[in-house]
Amino acid sequence: MPETATPTAAPQTRTHPRLAPMYHVVLLDDDDHTYEYVVEMLGKVFGYDVPKAFRMAEEVDRTGRVIVDTTTLERAELKRDQIHAYGADPRIARCKGSMSAEIEPAEDG
Repeated sequence: MPETATPTAAPQTRTHPRLAPMYHVVLLDDDDHTYEYVVEMLGKVFGYDVPKAFRMAEEVDRTGRVIVDTTTLERAELKRDQIHAYGADPRIARCKGSMSAEIEPAEDG
């Protein structure tokens, strides 16, 4: 009688969903926007309260840049674009447009 092969189940491996890479939205300093503008913009674009937004305004002024969000690439691009579209600071006559922001990969922790 011929032997019949018993089907063996493939070993089950547990797969974990891959996390999307994260990106920082970095606000860049300039001399054409007031703290009030930065606080207002961060409140409207990110929903930050005044104390948090003010701390970020101080950091961008002191260091030249501040990470304002860490998120997925798609959301980072949206938030960067919202910063760029926010408009000029009406408190400073020479101000001609929005602040600048860039996106950079977040370091793997």
